[in-house]
Amino acid sequence: MQNSASMEAEVIAEVTRGEFVESQHRGHVVLLNADGTLKLSRGNPAALIYPRSSIKSIQAAAMMRAGLSLEPRLLALVASSHSGSETHQKAVLEILALGALNESALLNTQDRPLGDEERREWGSKAPTSLAQNCSGKHAGMLLTCVINNWSAHDYLDPEHPLQVLCREELEDLAGEEVSLTSIDGCGAPLFLISLLGLAGAVRAITISKDPIHRNIVQACRNFPEIVAGKGRLATRKMQEVPGLFMKEGAEGVLVGSLPDGRAFAFKIEDGASRPLAALVVAVLNEFGIASPAENASIYGGNQVVGATRAHL
Repeated sequence: MQNSASMEAEVIAEVTRGEFVESQHRGHVVLLNADGTLKLSRGNPAALIYPRSSIKSIQAAAMMRAGLSLEPRLLALVASSHSGSETHQKAVLEILALGALNESALLNTQDRPLGDEERREWGSKAPTSLAQNCSGKHAGMLLTCVINNWSAHDYLDPEHPLQVLCREELEDLAGEEVSLTSIDGCGAPLFLISLLGLAGAVRAITISKDPIHRNIVQACRNFPEIVAGKGRLATRKMQEVPGLFMKEGAEGVLVGSLPDGRAFAFKIEDGASRPLAALVVAVLNEFGIASPAENASIYGGNQVVGATRAHL
């Protein structure tokens, strides 16, 4: 399937060196008002994207609907792309133990920790499924299978009852059908939807009266260091801005919402993560929320000679 929306992407971030714009990042941006109307868009709001890990809270909600019950700290881990710290990995083992399972049950891709500091500490040790950033989600999926007496050896099959529930939860919240199913980097099914649908889904889960939705979003707000990790963007911003819910995904995807229903989603066309922080600050500014600057400095020798800045 050809991605025709790439021709409609707009410049939404740029990198300067001196007075010159050296590089540009094109993409798509959607900002929603509290009532769900469109506040601002760049590129094509209807662009079809893979939301990647930005929908882990929605997948977690589907697991809860199937009977998964965890304390908020562990619930946030199921919705996380964690850094792979010792704390994160021990918490994944806690979830598995609730189903009398161990690390060997995990079918996610093996990897080293995602966090920079955690990866340095890991050194030359071999990758593991436990250290990989999606292990919390996979542990939640396995425990949900145990609770429902579903087979665990094929829990990543797109037609497995668990994955059908995840797809339906996303479709219900987005108000649109998934147009294509593929496989995410961790091995779990991946669902193609529009960027506008993704923003709408994040808004919907945020303002929902459903206790399941309320519990998962609040767990992420209460434990931002679990959702990502020390020093990472989602953790920093949720700690800085009261009530903010935010989640990054691979390939330049990021979503966020505020308690009143204001929401945003964007996709960087080239998949780069470099402009994400500056874009988040710019989006919050559009909503009238002050947040510390995140215009990553560009160095020439040991001098700052430019910055990565949003272009909304």
